[in-house]
Amino acid sequence: MKLGKIAQAAGISLPGSAMPTPAASASGPQSGADIEITGFAIDHRKVAPGTVFGAFQGAVVNGEDYIAAAIASGASAIVARPEASVEGALHIASDIPRRTFAALAAQFFGPFPKTIVAVTGTNGKTSTVEMTRQLWRMAGERAASIGTLGVTTPDESVSTGLTTPDIVTFLSNMSGLAREGVTHVAYEASSHGLSQYRNEGISVSAAAFTNFTRDHLDYHGDMDDYFAAKMRLFDEVVADDAAAIIWTGAGEWTDRVIDHAKRRGLRLFTVGDHGTSLRLVSRTPTQLGQTLEIEYEGQKRMINLPLIGAYQAENALVSAGLVLATGGDAAMVFDGLARLQPVRGRLERAAITQTGAPVYVDYAHTPDAIEAAIAALRPHVSGRLITVFGAGGDRDHGKRAEMGRIAAEKSDIAIVTDDNPRSEDPAAIRAEVLRDAPGAREIGDRREAIFAAVSEAGRDDIVLIAGKGHEQGQIIGSGDTMRILQFDDVTVAREAASPGAKAQ
Repeated sequence: MKLGKIAQAAGISLPGSAMPTPAASASGPQSGADIEITGFAIDHRKVAPGTVFGAFQGAVVNGEDYIAAAIASGASAIVARPEASVEGALHIASDIPRRTFAALAAQFFGPFPKTIVAVTGTNGKTSTVEMTRQLWRMAGERAASIGTLGVTTPDESVSTGLTTPDIVTFLSNMSGLAREGVTHVAYEASSHGLSQYRNEGISVSAAAFTNFTRDHLDYHGDMDDYFAAKMRLFDEVVADDAAAIIWTGAGEWTDRVIDHAKRRGLRLFTVGDHGTSLRLVSRTPTQLGQTLEIEYEGQKRMINLPLIGAYQAENALVSAGLVLATGGDAAMVFDGLARLQPVRGRLERAAITQTGAPVYVDYAHTPDAIEAAIAALRPHVSGRLITVFGAGGDRDHGKRAEMGRIAAEKSDIAIVTDDNPRSEDPAAIRAEVLRDAPGAREIGDRREAIFAAVSEAGRDDIVLIAGKGHEQGQIIGSGDTMRILQFDDVTVAREAASPGAKAQ
């Protein structure tokens, strides 16, 4: 595909001509528009002749340092800042090179599935995109989801990945799904991905906001910067005629999201206790789930949701809003809610102990998420709620003591353990968590902590193992010294609940 055609479709002007490149003819340099493009890359090790290389400045690595290596491997064009040094390839200069690169790459990788929706918020993104995929599938659509769990395809196969993969992987995945006949995709729009332009260039039919609480301040600095990153989804990423599905339970943040959606002229679809589009009238916990009374288009309905916890209801209703706002049939959507399956690592019942106590695993790793997970389980506890949790290393220090305080206050027994310490001293992390958690126990070894909780649980108790959810490893160290030790909370919980189990 010619670079000129790609640039024209992306609305980007090219320099008039290029320096001599590997793609140039023997008689001299080509016009930038005439360069034949074979691919896009942001890793210089993945460059082949005819590649457009994105050279971006990062927090740790500066992609501009690898421009020469990319050109030596055959890169025909380099997208980088105007002041970057580029010799031997076309320099596509941009003050925001990530955005320019994404716009060009999207034209190369397309076409994409016809209906794409995105979900942002601090918590609930993974569950919401997966539930949206399930609702579409039950309605007969070929649907997929992309996020923390990876890419989940219509046949339920999963390939693991980051919450928001790099832009090349993201667009390549979207294109691949379209070639497989997928017509509907829901993806997680993380604050990192939005601030780094990792999910640009596609037509997003609807965007959802779940909630907003403290997280990732090690990257964003403060809550306003964190919020602004998420609002790029509504301000810039979605299509002009897109719908904004907004959960109304986030206080002042809800109002601010609504303001952003209104300024953009998006179709508002509010959900929740105060929702005007899809209202949650009441919620009644049951033994294995909850009964929801909802109101939609003036008609009230009762739904038996087979998932426990208030936030599971919130995620399910936001998912319903996404499907409804993109043309879904209401009867099919509400029937589908009653058949939703649990999402991996999200209040997932991992085991039943020998005494009959259920053990749940949840991804909760922020103060708000810990509180929500405990609140979800509390109505089902007639004895004690035992919570095992920790805090990750090389991440926001400010949330650690708050997580400890909430777990200690809301649980009957709180056990502080390790959770991906990375380059930090695990004992120091635990000390920060324990600072405002009087009465909490400290068991550094996560396996030992889980075994201790399970062995102590009686018939009327519930065990919550929070923090890692679906993750399959414990991250120790960083950089060249990083190791990922195989560790799955669900597997360990089942081992602990088996007859004659021992931690070692």
